[in-house]
Amino acid sequence: MDKAEFFRSARSDLTGPLHGMRVLEVTTSWAGPMAGCLLADLGAEVIKVEHPEGEIGRVLGPHLPSGLSLLNETVNRNKRNLSVDMRDPDGRDIVLSLARTCDVVVQNFKPGTLHKWGLGYEHVQAVKPDIVYVSISAFGQFGPHHERAGYDPLVQAQSGWMSLNGAIDGDPVKAPTFLGDDLGGVYGALSALAALRHRDATGEGQHIDVALLDAILGASNMFPSMARVGLPMERTANQFPLVAPFNVYSCRGGHVFLGMSLDSHWKTLADYMGKPELVEDPRFCSTQARTDNREAVDFLVADWCATQEQADVVAELGARGIPVAPVNDYVQATSDPHVEVRDMLQPVELADGSVVPLSGPVPKFSRTPTRIRSAAPPVGRDNTELLEELGVDANTQRELSDRNVLG
Repeated sequence: MDKAEFFRSARSDLTGPLHGMRVLEVTTSWAGPMAGCLLADLGAEVIKVEHPEGEIGRVLGPHLPSGLSLLNETVNRNKRNLSVDMRDPDGRDIVLSLARTCDVVVQNFKPGTLHKWGLGYEHVQAVKPDIVYVSISAFGQFGPHHERAGYDPLVQAQSGWMSLNGAIDGDPVKAPTFLGDDLGGVYGALSALAALRHRDATGEGQHIDVALLDAILGASNMFPSMARVGLPMERTANQFPLVAPFNVYSCRGGHVFLGMSLDSHWKTLADYMGKPELVEDPRFCSTQARTDNREAVDFLVADWCATQEQADVVAELGARGIPVAPVNDYVQATSDPHVEVRDMLQPVELADGSVVPLSGPVPKFSRTPTRIRSAAPPVGRDNTELLEELGVDANTQRELSDRNVLG
């Protein structure tokens, strides 16, 4: 199937599959904004509320030449923006009035913070009984650790995930990406949609509690269960304990990842390596045998790869149906025509007039396609419009601005 055929029935009059959904996002940094970003990318109207001085995501790097934060531009696109001091009673009332018009509230402040400001679930529920209220935090709204402040690497460490990452004989290593924050954002967005489905059926809203710790544990495959039943867990680096070969191998001109579990793949590889006798060797004649003799398998494959060009290994083994890929850096990955045709980098004109490619929405919808519709807004860009929608007159807006309640 080509791209044109996939999108042949696409509509251009809608923002995406979540058109008509309204979300109030009271967030900072990455996990909460990621949940809002996912919903916004899918077409929801997302209104981000932040302090008039801006939230920390606006100052964190990396920075573009103009000084804009690429972090902020990435995770706050496709949103409207209201800058208001939520700690002020008048600011709180504005946020509550806005929440009354929304389907979902997403917040990722430390547990208890918004309750103290009069913006907790019970406060919003009082003005919008069927609200779906998503709270994202490091350790959740309850449990022995719920009052602890936390952020992504801390949760990677405490979850056990970091203990299995890194070189076999090295120290624990964190993920280079915001693993816990990303997972928390994904679970936050997914749970909001599930709760809206329940509301459609029953009329009931609810409070959703997403912990980054839970998110990483939930995405840890079978390792938490292995730990509790006493199965051994070893750090395997690029290897996989169930099959071999399965590793990163050095070639001329770069590295490749090569992994296989089928005997037919092993036969194909052995034939291409010019060593068909390996198929009958009792050390390598089955998946289990190769796994039991992993070091010998790795030595053979690594020794052969070292004599081959990376591009040839990828092309020739790939053509023979063997799972293989080049180990790219991000410059190479984002230059791949496949990535381009799938719109995973979309040019966006930012507030300063520069055009920067940003990571595009992941799912492709044939009828309601998604896209980056707008850049991250400056602080308070939509204040006037949003307040007018709430019926706040110009004089009141000026008075609130003079008192620094509005940005």
